[in-house]
Amino acid sequence: MNAGSIVRCRNRQWVLLPGDDPDVHRLRPLTGTTDDVVAVHRQLANLIGSDLPEERPRPAAFPPPTVDDVTDAAGAHLLWQAARLTLREGATPFRSPGRISIRPRVYQFVPLLMALRLDPVRLLIADDVGVGKTIEALLVARELFDRGEVRRLCVLCPPSLCEQWRSEMAGKFNLEAEVIRSGTIGRLERRTPVSRSVYRHHPVQVASIDFVKTDRNRHAFLQDCPELVIVDEAHGAAAAAETSRQQRHRLVRDVAARGSQHLILLTATPHSGIEPAFRSLLTLLRPAFGAWDTSALTERQRTELARHYVQRTRRDVERDWEGGRCFPRRESSDATYELADRYRELFRRAYAFCEGIVTKGRALEERRRRVRYWSALAMLRCVMSSPAAAAATLAARRRGALDAGGVDRPLVVESSDDRADDDQPTELVASAMATLDAAGRAQVREIEREVEALRHSDDDRKLLGCIDLVAGLIRDGHHPIVWCRFVATADYVAEGLRTALGSAPPGVRVVSVTGRVGDDERRAKVAELAREPRRVLVATDCLSEGVNLQEAFTAVLHYDLPWNPNRLEQREGRVDRYGQPAPEVRAIRYFCPGSPVDGVVLDVLLNKAREIHRVLGTHVPIPEERETVTEALLNALFLRRAPGAAVQLAFDLGGAAEQVKALHHRWDLDVERERVNRTRFAQRAIKPDVVRRELEATDDVLGDPAAVRRFVIDAGQRLHLGITPDTAPDVFRVPVGPESRSTMPPPIRFVLPPPAPNRWLVSFTSPTPAGAEYLGRNHPFVAALARFLMEQALEQEKDAAASRCGVIRTRAVRTLRIILLLRIRYLLEQPDWTPLLAEEVLVRGVAGHPGVAAPDWMPPGEALRLLAEAAPDANVPLAEKRELVQAALQSWPSYEPALRAAIEDRASVLQESHRRVRRTVGQKVRRLTVVPQLPPDLLGMLVLQPMV
Repeated sequence: MNAGSIVRCRNRQWVLLPGDDPDVHRLRPLTGTTDDVVAVHRQLANLIGSDLPEERPRPAAFPPPTVDDVTDAAGAHLLWQAARLTLREGATPFRSPGRISIRPRVYQFVPLLMALRLDPVRLLIADDVGVGKTIEALLVARELFDRGEVRRLCVLCPPSLCEQWRSEMAGKFNLEAEVIRSGTIGRLERRTPVSRSVYRHHPVQVASIDFVKTDRNRHAFLQDCPELVIVDEAHGAAAAAETSRQQRHRLVRDVAARGSQHLILLTATPHSGIEPAFRSLLTLLRPAFGAWDTSALTERQRTELARHYVQRTRRDVERDWEGGRCFPRRESSDATYELADRYRELFRRAYAFCEGIVTKGRALEERRRRVRYWSALAMLRCVMSSPAAAAATLAARRRGALDAGGVDRPLVVESSDDRADDDQPTELVASAMATLDAAGRAQVREIEREVEALRHSDDDRKLLGCIDLVAGLIRDGHHPIVWCRFVATADYVAEGLRTALGSAPPGVRVVSVTGRVGDDERRAKVAELAREPRRVLVATDCLSEGVNLQEAFTAVLHYDLPWNPNRLEQREGRVDRYGQPAPEVRAIRYFCPGSPVDGVVLDVLLNKAREIHRVLGTHVPIPEERETVTEALLNALFLRRAPGAAVQLAFDLGGAAEQVKALHHRWDLDVERERVNRTRFAQRAIKPDVVRRELEATDDVLGDPAAVRRFVIDAGQRLHLGITPDTAPDVFRVPVGPESRSTMPPPIRFVLPPPAPNRWLVSFTSPTPAGAEYLGRNHPFVAALARFLMEQALEQEKDAAASRCGVIRTRAVRTLRIILLLRIRYLLEQPDWTPLLAEEVLVRGVAGHPGVAAPDWMPPGEALRLLAEAAPDANVPLAEKRELVQAALQSWPSYEPALRAAIEDRASVLQESHRRVRRTVGQKVRRLTVVPQLPPDLLGMLVLQPMV
């Protein structure tokens, strides 16, 4: 018995699958997938075979159709559709599309093509924010799994992204992952055999990089490290001075040191402005890369690095790969507010207080002077954020002083890594207040009284203006996110929006999500809010990096301007990304034009970043020199003013201009470097037409989204499922209430969503319209439909919706035609590798009456066209149908010699397509042969009788 052949065991028929254990039979049901494989040990089968012969696999043949299977052309066509959609190991150059539940775009296959030429796979995927790096990486992972090149996979990511990765892997790539982090490790260890570690026992893992990087866990992970590791937000694992980053870098460096390790790094900002940090990432791909000057690469170096590095802008993707828009349009605008007189007075008081802190700190030693400076900036920022943030910060005077060594500057100027500390900097401000004299304490009490009086009053025009902006976005059909810097501000704004917008019908649901709630609660809050028809999310930067919010939200409003433009791009990237169903998203920068704080941030940072994006078409991170930014802010606000001079609510860089000029010069150098790199590493050597051709060949075997749509609609009609178009374009309604469920076959009923509400909205297009669920070929509902129809047909059930034989009388032909539905299995064989099974369903047609000496074979395209389009024009009596089918079945053996030759030719075509994919990226092709397993399965046939 050869792999790919039909066997009989346990009173049913199976396909014998290839395997790397010669002592084990791997059996798959005729209508099943590899998820249904049964393993039978050869010795056990032989041992019990004498008493229970049905337990021993033995050769068998695929059951042919019979005259009892006769129905109509629609039933035969439905069988072909179902058979094609049950394929998982498709006879295509890519093995992964048969197992994924999404439709990747052409450009997202580029990293996969690059990976196929590398052994081991070492890739840095640095495409723009929102392009779909997660899909690109998991496409590679799924392909390596399905080729048998890896058996275990781990995604290392920030802890806040673990559940999102798990969901993406399960829902889109059918990879069921275990999440490994501090909150799950105990449960996983209890389920793991004593002789194994968690990292070896679970084949697919999503692990918190901050959990694994510790000295306690790193050794165990490295000892049983999976063959493929994907590192998300890899810029956070670059070498850096911070201890947390150094631990991450050490972990990933040790993973990369394993010679055969497959490693994929993902980041939208590989170069943060620090050349050594960037080189430390390149070293993970290959140690030699770390010694190269990336600003002056030779042609040989550029070519070699390009084998491992892809970096494309959205502009690249839409112009070079998709030939049009595939991302939403981002409409960016500015909105302003003016301070009321009372708030203006508050700012003057707060500014005078902060200026005093700075002035009195000039005589202190360097470290404590810096604490004073940062404290003044932090306090002023809180006052301009909201009365709530100011009140929380001013409460610091009742706390103890913080040692200067414990101050972290990201509390003032945000870091560009994944850390998002959104608490008010109370400890920082407490350090400056600890030594206040009586006059200073009186100033603080006066400011506190002013702050409390302003909360939710008409004098807080910032909040009132935000309410108007959010109301306008909702009227325009948008679902906005309001981004705030501090927890207190987010809760304050959410309360104001809830009071103003939530009560008047139809009400608007407003939810605040901050870093004070755990990851699970954040996800639950966002998921619950996403179900509301009119919704507003108020969030801090705990959600600004890596989190997918595009399916539920379409606009962002920056209530507080971030002091790092990297954060601005990350915030807007939550909605402006691949998979956004809305054609347009809006982004609003909200600020006070008379505020010196907003003025510094806009002129020094944000306007410069916007201009770079406009010219280059992508975001370039600010150089990682927070000292420069801090100095510019300090100089503009405090240090370069004449002592005692009155502060004006107008921005003037003054003496800080030279520092800003130097910062912008460094930034411009980074922009030029990015422009050159993105030109060099956009992978234009891989041509879209080549990728598109292979995808079209894959669609021919597995079916494209249009084929899935037609199958579900056709099957729904035959099974009376009541699927109807919705009012929204490209959306359909599936009734799932108790009454509808009661009439559905159990295998289909069990995969439906909960019965409330009574209708389920689905779509076959991606990005999927809002409120609908995407149905791809591997969605449980589609898979259950296809398998149910196949089993009905093969088991010859009475009144089966899909039939193995059909006869119609039609004007579509002038002579009798016989359309054959064939399923063919191939073995893909390579030296020193376990063979792989591949399958496809072919449609072939014969012209002329059965039994003729030399059958006239039709072109494959013509046979497929007739199967899909031929319609009955007159009735055919049942007796005549049975007679025609019987004659066709008797002629089947005479067709086999010609079919064998055609299948051999088809195998040669498949063999060449596998080699062509590898030659596309310049790989030296390992000898691969495609061997058909004959005879083919005769799934069914359709007889077309001409009109007389």
